[in-house]
Amino acid sequence: MKPVIALVGRPNVGKSTLFNRLTKTRDAIVADFAGLTRDRHYGDGRIGNQEFTVVDTGGFEPDSTTGIVKEMAKQTRQAVAEADAVIFVVDVRLGLSAQDSDIARYLRQASKRIFLCVNKAEGMSESPLLGEFFELGMGEPHPISASHGQGIRSLMEAVLEPFEFDEEEEPSQAPDGVIRLAVAGRPNVGKSTLINTWLGEERLVAFDMPGTTRDAISVPFERNGQQFQLIDTAGLRRKGKVFEAIEKFSVVKTLQAIADANVVLLLLDATQGVSDQDAHIAGYILESGRAVVLAVNKWDAIDSYQREQLQRSIEQRLAFLKFAPIHNISALKRQGLGPLWNALADAYSSAYRKMTTPVLTRLIQEAVEHQTPKRSGHFRPKLRYAHQGGMNPPLVIVHGNSLEGVTEAYKRYLEGRIRAHYKLVGTPMRIEMRSSKNPFSDKD
Repeated sequence: MKPVIALVGRPNVGKSTLFNRLTKTRDAIVADFAGLTRDRHYGDGRIGNQEFTVVDTGGFEPDSTTGIVKEMAKQTRQAVAEADAVIFVVDVRLGLSAQDSDIARYLRQASKRIFLCVNKAEGMSESPLLGEFFELGMGEPHPISASHGQGIRSLMEAVLEPFEFDEEEEPSQAPDGVIRLAVAGRPNVGKSTLINTWLGEERLVAFDMPGTTRDAISVPFERNGQQFQLIDTAGLRRKGKVFEAIEKFSVVKTLQAIADANVVLLLLDATQGVSDQDAHIAGYILESGRAVVLAVNKWDAIDSYQREQLQRSIEQRLAFLKFAPIHNISALKRQGLGPLWNALADAYSSAYRKMTTPVLTRLIQEAVEHQTPKRSGHFRPKLRYAHQGGMNPPLVIVHGNSLEGVTEAYKRYLEGRIRAHYKLVGTPMRIEMRSSKNPFSDKD
């Protein structure tokens, strides 16, 4: 399980800049004024082979009692509660403030591993200005510059040092023969009802109120001799609505359940259509590289016009999941569940399909004969051979010359031919280009 690292501090000390640096994204909005970040923001980071989840929080005022500042403080408390370690960010240019002392007092009571990070300290690793931050009683300050990338590696090595990381973090092909199946979706789409229907008993609390499930619950299940571990995840709410203290673990547990699954069933509500939140969850599943099947629940509750509108909405808003099969079901009336199981089994086997080097190389060569890649600069990309580099999702590595010139459109063309040959359904697929050095590239 990836460790969760929360970034905490008063407004405008550079937490979002550090978040962007750690996740190598620009997901967090950064500007030079306070209070920009209000909700918790999750992202994945990696240092070497060590992967972790980072949580960005808004400016923290522990004693706030009113308005949006109070809600931001609640969000930060939830981030601290679900974190394995906390990075407390302060600003060396602004110096130590009373608010920093209030935050330090709160963090000491939280019984978490805390790392004091002094930001905006470019070229100041030996500066006497760092000395005043010892007053916080948080141990040795780590001077960094989030905007320049200085000192961040040594900070993260200290943060991650106690955690154990496997060489291979990807979920294996169910070594114990058990397929981990995560059921994900918005609150109240019928996840618990579906699992209860499969199990034939009321194992999970199902109630017509969003947020009944607060944690990822795992239930063993067997079907046609195949062992499954059914994971009922808490519904992912739109950020800004996850305020209740009891829900503090919901989001991070759901994201971890998706990342640790072999297959994810994304459940949509036919009566509600496809929302931004559905697209957000689908995007995270795709990012995680998990095999996925879409199931539209409560299909019996809408008329033919609504069905047509829903299908169009799925095609538009979830266009990036074109590879995922779609099944219309009713969990309550047990309709459409047989074909759904077949689709889940196909998605699992596709995610772990073995592809041999001779066959992949032949497919690549046939694809090039049918359509050559466009010339890039002085050279045309030359694809020589391909081999499988990983599973779940399937990774195909293509070797050759000048491959940095291969366009995304051409990669999609190659992917389509490989998918068609191996009958890959329900799993994303990645193609990586690796170029050999061209001995003539430096010569005129």
